[in-house]
Amino acid sequence: MSQQLPYKRILLKISGEALMNKEHFGLEHNACHALASAIKEAHDIGIQIGVVIGGGNIFRGSLAKEFHFERTPADHVGMLATCINGLVLQQSLHTLGCKSKVMSALPLSGIVEDYSWLKANEYLEQNIIVIFVGGTGNPYFTTDTAAALRASEIKADILLKGTKVDGVYDKDPLKYPDAKKYTTLSYSQALMEHLHVMDATAIALCRENKIPIYVFNLLQKGSILNAIYQKNSGSLVKGESKP
Repeated sequence: MSQQLPYKRILLKISGEALMNKEHFGLEHNACHALASAIKEAHDIGIQIGVVIGGGNIFRGSLAKEFHFERTPADHVGMLATCINGLVLQQSLHTLGCKSKVMSALPLSGIVEDYSWLKANEYLEQNIIVIFVGGTGNPYFTTDTAAALRASEIKADILLKGTKVDGVYDKDPLKYPDAKKYTTLSYSQALMEHLHVMDATAIALCRENKIPIYVFNLLQKGSILNAIYQKNSGSLVKGESKP
């Protein structure tokens, strides 16, 4: 390949909502195909890709109070939801001729592979996309934390977080037109100002392992490839530099 890649290996964090399109719940085939196509586009240039996917399109652990559930089993339901999404994403990639594996932090024998740090790295070296599901395997931890953990374990060069907005703001830009956008910010700034980049545990883990976080709008065409080259005006969290 003549063009030098900016990264050898990335961890892509996406929410379950990316599989919904305009639906209010569940899965929508056009959204699944669009996401798989965007991942394949990045994979085809030679980037090694790990994916952590959420389960919020099916169930969130935060719904425990509404359902009058205990937090631990509610989180278990959410973790299982990520497994459904991971299998759907794998099959969507398969229809495009893109090889991928699903690895779960929860034991689901006969359905997906148990997570193995060694095996995951072997797959990535073979240019097989690895979809990590089941969160961290423990309640009380978000899929953001799972993404930071897996990014650290596979030694990803960057963690790309796809969202509904084009970066990090001081408040929700979908609600407040005067929201201020950060182009570049430090891990410490994100933590101290309680900015909604990722949860605090995830940011701290990325800081400890020197993994930059790039937040971008996943809904734009060519979003993942553009995020890799940082051509879509997202927000970069790294080091201790100020914006």
